[in-house]
Amino acid sequence: MKKRIIALFRRDERLLLHIITAIIVGFAALSILVFVFTSQGFDVRMSTRVQRYQSEWLDQLMWIISWFATIPGGLITVGTSCLTFLILRKRREALFLVMSLGAIPIISLIKRLFDRTRPTADLVRVIREFQNASFPSGHVTFYVVFFGFLALLVYRNKHWPVWVRRLVGGLSIFLIITIPFSRMYLGAHWFTDVVGGFLLGLLLLIGLVSWYSRGKKGARPQVQGKVE
Repeated sequence: MKKRIIALFRRDERLLLHIITAIIVGFAALSILVFVFTSQGFDVRMSTRVQRYQSEWLDQLMWIISWFATIPGGLITVGTSCLTFLILRKRREALFLVMSLGAIPIISLIKRLFDRTRPTADLVRVIREFQNASFPSGHVTFYVVFFGFLALLVYRNKHWPVWVRRLVGGLSIFLIITIPFSRMYLGAHWFTDVVGGFLLGLLLLIGLVSWYSRGKKGARPQVQGKVE
């Protein structure tokens, strides 16, 4: 029985390694395409499809979805989440939520390396203009890392009320899924930007979860299983 458990853990570790390798290769390939091919025909077509349906209420909804990674939105979201875990005497969880902000300097560095121009009004509909570089999408990366880790934490705390876990977890997943469309709809990013941000976010999330799991006795296999 013990040998079977050990074999299962090793199999999970190999699977996780394969997933990480696939993400790295995917992000590297996408980065090369963005760097080498300056033509934005494919990205323009994808943005046009996302922006096909337009209305004032949809403009507001897409902006609300993106709000959580603005300076005030991010501070309020991260601050409130950390304070909640501190009140519940879960200091380690609060600390790791703060550590998710470590994605920001990584994103900034990669943006400077590529220095890709954001969508312009002559190519797509630009609702909100931004000054920094476009690739990868910082909003998407941050959402995957922070809300992905938050969803994992609330799922693991089974002593919490079910409705709380479903509400926080459901909202987190909703934001992760919709943020790529939000950024494209607002004219803030290209399709390849949000895909790059998603892949980078997954890689950072796996790293954060693995680090968090190493400090929990007996928790590492279960956490890795959830990530996979």
